[in-house]
Amino acid sequence: MILNHIWGLYTHPKEEWNDIDTKHESMLYGLTHVLLVALIPSICGYYAAAHIGWSIGAGDPVKITESSALILASGMYAAIIAGVFLLAYLIQWMAHTFDATPNFTQSLELAAYAATPVLMVGLAALYPVLWFVALAGMLAIAYSVYLLYSGVPIMMHIPEEKGFIYASSVVTVGLVLLVSILVVTAMFWTLGFGPEFMG
Repeated sequence: MILNHIWGLYTHPKEEWNDIDTKHESMLYGLTHVLLVALIPSICGYYAAAHIGWSIGAGDPVKITESSALILASGMYAAIIAGVFLLAYLIQWMAHTFDATPNFTQSLELAAYAATPVLMVGLAALYPVLWFVALAGMLAIAYSVYLLYSGVPIMMHIPEEKGFIYASSVVTVGLVLLVSILVVTAMFWTLGFGPEFMG
């Protein structure tokens, strides 16, 4: 089954990382995982924005038109996939500094599975209240960071001490990627590509 590692990453992450490392599925397998899991925040975000409406504070929920929501959801989907691939590339690029020699498939597995909680928390958008989604997002980020710290030594075949520093570097790069995506999004909005709100 394509998504068979998800349950293990939540219930027994270190054992699951060892299983992932032992099996080393194909590039297509890792890609399929990313393509499927990235649908969660995109679809839930679309539905919340166009059909439920976001509650930001007191007052009526804020909705955008279906066409705007579809454009935003498509952009989010593309950005997620590009972000995971770029993170995988940077994981492989940084590896030599830490005496690791992963191929791109291993790097993609690490990036994709570590990012899974952040992508799956997209389900929280089905209850589009800002404080709730922000809290769920912070918890998901914390668990993704934990997965990264526990997975790097196993997937990269390096001692835990080096793995800690390597994982810290990956977390830093991941945060820079996230901020970069947000900046690009803000730039598009200021250029007139922002959503069309419903009155």
